[in-house]
Amino acid sequence: MILYDRETVNGGKLMEENKNVIAETGDKEEVVSKNFIEREIDKDLAEGVYSHVQTRFPPEPNGYLHIGHAKSIILNSGLAEEYNGKFNLRFDDTNPTKEKTEFVESIIEDVKWLGADFEDRLFFASDYFQTMYDCAVLLIKKGKAFVCDLTADEIREYRGDFNNPGKESPYRSRSVEENLELFENMKNGLYKDGEKVLRAKIDMASPNINMRDPVIYRVAHMSHHNTGDKWCIYPMYDFAHPIEDAIEHITHSICTLEFEDHRPLYDWVVKECEFENPPRQIEFAKMYLTNVVTGKRYIKKLVEDGVVDGWDDPRLVTIAALRRRGFTPQSLRKFVELAGVSKADNSIDSAMLEYCLREDLKLSKARVMAILDPIKLVIDNYPEGQIEELDAPNNLENEALGSRKLPFSRELYIEREDFMEEPPKKYFRLFPGNEVRLMNAYFVTCTGFEKDENGNVTVVHCTYDPETKSGSGFNARKVKGTIHWVAVPTALKAECRLYENLIDEEKGKLNADGSLNLNPKSLTILRECYMEPGLKDAKAFDSFQFVRNGYFCVDCKDSAPGAPVFNRIVSLKSSFKIAK
Repeated sequence: MILYDRETVNGGKLMEENKNVIAETGDKEEVVSKNFIEREIDKDLAEGVYSHVQTRFPPEPNGYLHIGHAKSIILNSGLAEEYNGKFNLRFDDTNPTKEKTEFVESIIEDVKWLGADFEDRLFFASDYFQTMYDCAVLLIKKGKAFVCDLTADEIREYRGDFNNPGKESPYRSRSVEENLELFENMKNGLYKDGEKVLRAKIDMASPNINMRDPVIYRVAHMSHHNTGDKWCIYPMYDFAHPIEDAIEHITHSICTLEFEDHRPLYDWVVKECEFENPPRQIEFAKMYLTNVVTGKRYIKKLVEDGVVDGWDDPRLVTIAALRRRGFTPQSLRKFVELAGVSKADNSIDSAMLEYCLREDLKLSKARVMAILDPIKLVIDNYPEGQIEELDAPNNLENEALGSRKLPFSRELYIEREDFMEEPPKKYFRLFPGNEVRLMNAYFVTCTGFEKDENGNVTVVHCTYDPETKSGSGFNARKVKGTIHWVAVPTALKAECRLYENLIDEEKGKLNADGSLNLNPKSLTILRECYMEPGLKDAKAFDSFQFVRNGYFCVDCKDSAPGAPVFNRIVSLKSSFKIAK
């Protein structure tokens, strides 16, 4: 059950499908929001349809999971947890043409990382191939399935369309005995791929095209990642999936809206295969994000074309990519909660995902200093060769994170944007004659600067006031500007990667020819950044707030011991607001 102060947020609006109940918790009134799926589960339990709740997440291992799958994982595992039930992770591996062990391993890692508890409840649809075959034989014996010799094109032609009923296959009237023999021959490898299929015998005049004698088995002479060469026939998804749910005693098969028209077939399969207390399918809307690529087909092409460096490229929204970039499981769970559960398709601003991340990171991460576009600052009246240690809090909003020592010296790196030769009005950082505070250090006054032959500023000169040391209680005068810095002698040189949306927001997701409209500035690599020496020992996935530059995470692929590479997770500010 999800608790909010007053509303479930989706683009600033209440989800219409959520029924809110006011609950008193101490002296604060909160809204207990139950979505339509929870209400249906409550009804089933109250009426004794089921005595418990069991859910599952059933991915096909044909690619990496993305942010949309995260919603399904969190929803299904969350329902099991809420009702003290069980949650299964099950691979729908019935199509060996697209499935790889690499994808199986990545999915397991993603689901674990999101915190979904499947303990020892890891299953494969391929483990049920014999049961599925037996179910197909049962249908044949009941006169509910037949072997068909029509080609795939002919089956499509015979099926009809939304305006016209289909016509029956000329092979539909085969006897039970002939169908049993032909189906066994299919299993024994006597036919070529596509030569014969097994079809359910339902109703070619049904207004639901899915019920017009759908194919439930096909011949495919391919090695399977789990069963090897044991089988040369494989069940179709619409036949296999309800059987898998029934075998595992799933009570509520929670899936996305595109399966709504498949629900009558789902129910037909579990009924005709004579499963007791069969599962119930409930559909919810997919989660669409603005300015991101979620389709596996598109992501696969980006990977194969070398536009990105793999399925975990931080510009993607695969779960592996979000993890590599520095997102947290808690931020994704918060995002899914705010997005809500709906029956209607909805598009969510990707800025809301970043908002959830900032909310999770702002109090939990140390705030350190890093210079991404450096110029040198020389304090002319500071003793040469001296390195002083200054105290700095790790997070002013969370004292529990403690403090650290910062080396300070005569020569520092500062951001290029923190000095201007001829500043505009209301520019409070360094310019000739102006005084600023060096964060956690001293007041300094700009006395001059140097340029190279191209007119670029390379060194800024200043003097410091030793009486103004941070923490000394000095308050004789005030300054309007504070800038961050890193001491040159001890600075760690590192690479930083700045990410923007992979899709050009202004022009839309697709070009006229259907190709993706990519943003050429989606990745900027800065190879000469300088930061506090304490970051030298940062490990993969360690994350920090770089003062004024955003939140950064140590890249798990390209970092080396003592030489971390930092990915910018997200900038510090966003225009996204939670509606109150």
